Amino acid sequence: MTTLPVYRWRLAPDGLATRRQLRAIGLRPGGQDVAAQVERPRRRRGPLIAYLYRIDLARPVRPMTARRATALAKANAARRSCPACRRDAGYVIPSSLGMCTPCAYPEPDHV
Repeated sequence: MTTLPVYRWRLAPDGLATRRQLRAIGLRPGGQDVAAQVERPRRRRGPLIAYLYRIDLARPVRPMTARRATALAKANAARRSCPACRRDAGYVIPSSLGMCTPCAYPEPDHV
C-alpha cells in the first residue's frame, strides 16, 4: 500500500486540483484515484485535509439533461415539503427538526 504525498497549504505543485477547483474549470475526477493531499494547519484542532486529483486525467463534467433536471427538481421539492402539514416550507427542512419551523415550534395560545 502506498502513501499519498502530503503538501502544505498553498504549496501543491501545478497539475493537481481539488474537486471544487476541477468543477470550476468544468472537469470532474472521472474515477481516478486521489493523487495527493493538502493539509491546512489549525491552532486547536487537527489539520484540514483536501484531496488532490490530476488535472490531465480529469474528464469533462456530464451535461445536465432534461430528465436529470426534472429529477433534481423533484428531489429538492421533497426536501422542502413538511411531512407534518404537507406544505412547501420555502426552504430545505432541517434534518434536526424533521418538519418545518411552525410545526416544530407551534405558537402558544394566549388567553
